[in-house]
Amino acid sequence: MHVELLIHTPDPEQVVAAAARLCYSNSSIDELMEKSKIDRQEFLEKILSLGHHSVMEHVSFSFGVEGISRACSHQLVRHRLASYSQQSQRYVSHKKRFSSVTPESIAAKPELNQRYQQLLDEIHQFYGEMLDADIPAEDARFLLPNAATTKIVVTMNGRELRHFFALRCCRRAQWEIQEMAKQMLKLVKPIAPTLFDKAGPGCLSGPCPEGKMTCGEAAAVREEFANFG
Repeated sequence: MHVELLIHTPDPEQVVAAAARLCYSNSSIDELMEKSKIDRQEFLEKILSLGHHSVMEHVSFSFGVEGISRACSHQLVRHRLASYSQQSQRYVSHKKRFSSVTPESIAAKPELNQRYQQLLDEIHQFYGEMLDADIPAEDARFLLPNAATTKIVVTMNGRELRHFFALRCCRRAQWEIQEMAKQMLKLVKPIAPTLFDKAGPGCLSGPCPEGKMTCGEAAAVREEFANFG
């Protein structure tokens, strides 16, 4: 898996601070932008502590992600307040060889892993045979498994990104999207440390939101994210 921060709103914390100040000020935009350079961290901490998170929607972050499975990308695109561009299995042929993800739980069991890899090999061979028989790639792709890797560009605003982290950095999230979320968080924290302070699983700032489905390891989670990034 490789996650890269492609681009983001320049000086996102200044933009968010200016947007927040505008709500309570009669100053011009230029004046607000200048004021936003002063005592910005303290001001943002206060605004965010009051739940005024809508101002974070004015900044965005775009990531390039590759080497994740289709199983992972199907989870990712369920976050609807985001924009996605994904590699097409209709227009991109995998005749040479489709790459795949092997979960550690399978890799740890040699006999099962061998059968898993053999099945992927069989799928690849049959996929190639269909392409050789002039079956369109858009039809041959029906064979490709959730294990097949994909590439995707995803853009989220700051508010949705924090929500994404709250859900997907959680230990109850599926392992692959959990790892992707953590990598994304590590990339944005240096860019906007105040905006993403305490970003991560919901249990960082209160009781576990999973209720009876809790992992029961809130203390360990808080320790993990205490110096995250």
